[in-house]
Amino acid sequence: MENKSYKEYLEHITTFIFDVDGVLTNGTITITTTGEMLRTMNIKDGFALKTALQAGFNVCIISGGTNEGVRKRLRGLGVTDIYLGAHNKIEQLDEYLDIYNIKAENVLYMGDDIPDLPVMTMVGLPCCPQDAVPEIKGISKYVSHKKGGEGAVRDVIEQVLKVQEKWNGNFDAKYD
Repeated sequence: MENKSYKEYLEHITTFIFDVDGVLTNGTITITTTGEMLRTMNIKDGFALKTALQAGFNVCIISGGTNEGVRKRLRGLGVTDIYLGAHNKIEQLDEYLDIYNIKAENVLYMGDDIPDLPVMTMVGLPCCPQDAVPEIKGISKYVSHKKGGEGAVRDVIEQVLKVQEKWNGNFDAKYD
């Protein structure tokens, strides 16, 4: 079994794929009296997503959740490839890679729970937040020191962009 450091994969990443609940959010859902489900996303993660797109990276969201507010927030950041209601994430992954002619080994996927496990075994750099379930931590080549919804997405994007010399202080991306 090869025992490469996750850092050896960073320079080959062209594509970021993220789950939403537990990765872009802390996995907590606030339910209002009318039944609306509210999630919280981290501004720094949003900045990093925008920066990755501006640097020419592919960014895709594959989530089992169906919250249209999530879609609106991500579209506002410039993310156009958003698969919500994905119960078999392999189908969405295969479709996305096929559409854009992306090799799986050039993909960083960050997930946090069992539904992410099948797709994470198919990509070059499976990652997870610090608070992911043990099964996901066990197959991840990198476990962020940040929790889901608390900068884990920013952590992995920043590392890839720094290694590829595409992270610098000259940004016109906004924090919103």
